[in-house]
Amino acid sequence: MTGRKQAEEGHELLAGEMSHRVKNLLAIATGLTRITSRSSATIEEMAGALTERLMSLGRAHDLVRPLPGAEGKAALLGDLLSMLLAPYDDQGAFAGRIRVSVPRMGVGEATATTLAMVIHELATNSVKHGALSAETGTLDISSTADDENLCLTWAETGGPSVSGVPQMTGFGSKLISRSISRQFGGALSYDWQPTGVVVTLRMRKDLLAR
Repeated sequence: MTGRKQAEEGHELLAGEMSHRVKNLLAIATGLTRITSRSSATIEEMAGALTERLMSLGRAHDLVRPLPGAEGKAALLGDLLSMLLAPYDDQGAFAGRIRVSVPRMGVGEATATTLAMVIHELATNSVKHGALSAETGTLDISSTADDENLCLTWAETGGPSVSGVPQMTGFGSKLISRSISRQFGGALSYDWQPTGVVVTLRMRKDLLAR
């Protein structure tokens, strides 16, 4: 009976995660369509730009759920972040709304997969409710480090005004918090400022090469 109960719980967790990801992808597709329409002069131009964004999203999504048998490779942290966020950038009104400034360091395959999942979740929330949902919104990713830890700071500005602290009890919020804790021995914190959310990801440097 214990084994059956554990199997049922496992199936429920998998079903919940699949449902969550499908809803997120639909929300992202809607957001990317809105972003693309703002910087396109014709229907043809919009179709081409949107196709490129969706293809880029597909490449980034492969990192979240690698295909069976595919061989992952280590990557530079900055390149990884830039690739994951490329679908959401907007080169129309100004010279890019997403800026990444992190040290030149490599990350391992397991790290790339987990970090892709976390960034994907944060970007989805931003497209739905935060800075990436607004024409004037911007996102800055920077970092600080000491001998043991690397801290990534995800800072949003220019989006909808933040009037209070949301309840971070959804499936996605729990998923990324658990991933940071288990994979990187770190923690995730939110600072809901009036100008936009600031998220800090603290990760152990010695675990990033995995």
